[in-house]
Amino acid sequence: MRTKQQYIKGLSKMKRNIYYDGERIDRTDERQMACLNTMGTTFDEALKPENEGLCTAISHLTGKKISRFTHIHHSKEDLHKKQDMTRMLCQKVGGCIQRCMGIDATNAIYNVSYEADKSNNGATEYHKNFKKWLTRFQNEDLVGCCAQTDVKGDRMLRPADQPNPDAYVRIKERLKDGIVVSGCKVHISEASVADEVLVVPTRALRPQDKDYAVAFAVPGDWDGLKQVVTIHNLRPREYFKRGFMPGSTDSYLIFDNCFVPWERVFLAGEAQHGGTLALLFALFHRHSYSGCKPAIGDIILGGAGLAAEANNVQKADHVRKMFAEIIMVTELGYAAGYTASDLGKPEVYMPGTGFIPYGPGSYIPNSIYCNVGRCLSGEAVFHEAEMLCDISGGVTATFPHEKDFLNKDTKDLLLKYTKRSPTMSVEDQAQVWRYLGDVLCSASGGIHNIGAYHGGGSPVMEQIAITTQYDIEARKKLVRYIAGMSQGDREILAPKTTKTKSAPKVSKTGKGREPSSKK
Repeated sequence: MRTKQQYIKGLSKMKRNIYYDGERIDRTDERQMACLNTMGTTFDEALKPENEGLCTAISHLTGKKISRFTHIHHSKEDLHKKQDMTRMLCQKVGGCIQRCMGIDATNAIYNVSYEADKSNNGATEYHKNFKKWLTRFQNEDLVGCCAQTDVKGDRMLRPADQPNPDAYVRIKERLKDGIVVSGCKVHISEASVADEVLVVPTRALRPQDKDYAVAFAVPGDWDGLKQVVTIHNLRPREYFKRGFMPGSTDSYLIFDNCFVPWERVFLAGEAQHGGTLALLFALFHRHSYSGCKPAIGDIILGGAGLAAEANNVQKADHVRKMFAEIIMVTELGYAAGYTASDLGKPEVYMPGTGFIPYGPGSYIPNSIYCNVGRCLSGEAVFHEAEMLCDISGGVTATFPHEKDFLNKDTKDLLLKYTKRSPTMSVEDQAQVWRYLGDVLCSASGGIHNIGAYHGGGSPVMEQIAITTQYDIEARKKLVRYIAGMSQGDREILAPKTTKTKSAPKVSKTGKGREPSSKK
């Protein structure tokens, strides 16, 4: 496994295909260092003995110790540890740890590439290609990002119906040695500091959308790929430093007639599997949110607690009520993710059918609980910010600048009028307001709230998944019995002649899977 320094050195050797604010920049540009330090934490923590087994795993492909961020889940324990690792690391950096896209994409592609080959009766080698790529990904401890969201063009039109055929990333040409792709993926977190870009579809696809059913992986500096990046940094502090200064980036990834060799292609035209891959990545990513969102809840609660202490209102009834609300959302989100891990199995939910064996035997978290946890925590984002604002007051927006606390004419006066709490030093009170100003009033703070709301799918997407996958009819049947109702409209209209067909049985044999030596 690599060190943080080796990771950054590797990025420094990549070609410059990143554009920021009108200029082409290097990946180790000073403006990206806060983001690199955040991502670098995943390397630092994995090398600590106390994190052995939490941030590391044993590869089912090579038997070597690897970063858990490159691992394929093969048990409930793997899913639990991914969730706990994410929460711990997000606590360390005070927000998103940024590396979950890679582990979520690899686990999704691992399953779908296998099923696509099976459907193609051996005519394709997607899964073989992916395992070869994954072995290198694990051995070299690489960082991957997932490019899923397309620009989408006219939102009322499906991919093949768009007037701009590149509104969704597509296969433009099929060649003997690979494919040529064209299009743009947007809002791709940390692509500018990733070694590899994993591309997956963004929605369900029809047969006529087959050119958009494409999945592949290329290095971040691949020929034909341009990145236009936005960098989210807090206002730098010169004198009153933060304990940790986080940073993040998002990229528009423009594939301009980009050639991808077949050995890097994991899906190419299988529309049904393309839609499944879109859903499966979202599922794994929503499971990751059950680790990061509780960590962010921990940080929000800590900030609210310190703001209340600085204002000396920590015992007020309305403040305790807000504390309780933050705690409930935080731990319900975690509990839903933990349950999703515990109910995980090598099966996927297919609407109208139920759970069916899927993939080569790796574990997939339970969809209902992944979506419930993500929806609860996503909907709470702006309300939590509102509570933090309520408790802290207006001082977060108007607190004086650093140098005003150094100027001999204003320093002592400002400290005198900053002091509110009799139990917290005035210097610490000032640091609380500076920190909460970063969270509530900065451009980065606003960007992070939008990311927390929309990342992994807006709450409406989780609501759709929950209501379409949950057995509402079974609950209606329960109440029909309790209420003494007839068993259904058919029986009311024709109780003597209508029969209810039993649901089709789902095979549980798992035939055709790879050997179970991975477990």
